[in-house]
Amino acid sequence: MEQLKAIEEDDTIKGIFLIVDSPGGGVYESAEAHDKLYRIAAEKELPVYASMQGTAASGGYYISAGADKIYATAETTTGSIGVIMQAIEYSGLLEKLGIEYNTIKSGTLKDIGSPDRDMTEEERALLQAYVDEAYQRFVTVVSTGRDLPEEEVRAVANGMIYSGTQAQALGLVDEIAYTDDALKAMKTAYGLEDAEVFDYTSTPGLFSDFSWLFAQAAAKLTSQDNQTLSELQLLRDTFGTTAAPRLLYLYGGE
Repeated sequence: MEQLKAIEEDDTIKGIFLIVDSPGGGVYESAEAHDKLYRIAAEKELPVYASMQGTAASGGYYISAGADKIYATAETTTGSIGVIMQAIEYSGLLEKLGIEYNTIKSGTLKDIGSPDRDMTEEERALLQAYVDEAYQRFVTVVSTGRDLPEEEVRAVANGMIYSGTQAQALGLVDEIAYTDDALKAMKTAYGLEDAEVFDYTSTPGLFSDFSWLFAQAAAKLTSQDNQTLSELQLLRDTFGTTAAPRLLYLYGGE
């Protein structure tokens, strides 16, 4: 957000060139970045180009979807348009360790997604409706940004990943080119050949936590020493003090 604020306050900026290399992240974070970016672009009448690098999937595509032109390479992994919410259930492990949850709650749904018990059908239906609402917002963002009918977006928004060339054929990407060529194309299109390019590099935090999560989980799962202790350590390190389900625009899930 600091980078977007800097762009908003700088009257010398003539265009925004996004370099996207991300599998996505939280629904809130993706939407906040997308909405603020394109609000600034509209208010300042700035063109926006997006260049997808290795991965621009799910939330990475969400943020790119509103660009005036989207570039990808044949090697880019994109798509994964959809929403995922995962809740771990480790009641079997708790039973093995002799640990019981004592839950006192104000309503039957207060501990929805609790890891110490099976999810009820009512809870599953409620969370599915929650996911479906976020999915509709994603479809709308893509439909509006790419000027595609919603039914066409839904046909490809099934969570499937696509190469850059596949995405181009589906109307999700405009051109196949590497970042340098995409930047040159933007400069030419808007008469900015002599413009100086400033980098507003994002700091870790928006999507990087998920990579750390994967690394931590993998390290714990491959350890064979003191299995019970490793299981407890995995639970603590991976899920912290809460295992509350979270909506994600993320390729690969948690």
